[in-house]
Amino acid sequence: MDIVVGVSDMKLSNNPRAKIITYSLGSCIGITIFDPVACVGGLLHFQLPDSALNPRNAQRDPCRYADTAIPAFFRTAYRLGARKRRLKVVVTGGSNLMDEKSHFDIGRRNYLAARKLFYQNNVLTDFEDIGGGSYRTVRLELESGRTIITGPSRRGPLCV
Repeated sequence: MDIVVGVSDMKLSNNPRAKIITYSLGSCIGITIFDPVACVGGLLHFQLPDSALNPRNAQRDPCRYADTAIPAFFRTAYRLGARKRRLKVVVTGGSNLMDEKSHFDIGRRNYLAARKLFYQNNVLTDFEDIGGGSYRTVRLELESGRTIITGPSRRGPLCV
């Protein structure tokens, strides 16, 4: 059962047959979390680092911004039975696409916003695949707990 996550979106499940996937992850950040005991997992695909420039939009679309999306993502996982100390956390994305001179540097700023929130909340990451210049597809398989990362710059899938 494939569950597709769009841009500025998150999906979580406690169905072991679920596969949660997002496509075309560029400067956005994708975060997968998985609790093997509760068999709860999810994928978040956020687009921008900070909601301060448009708080009203953040209320309508909290998954667009790191500072509103990440807390909501973890709270939803906890409501499904996940526990922070058991979570496997994988972070990917943050590519430098169409900004070769790094004028906006959205990918890097997105990653730093996520890292800051993780640090403030004592969340450790198990694996990170950040930066570069290409898109990625990210899939979380709840049955195995594996996060699979593919993209044009890879020779094959990266499984973590």
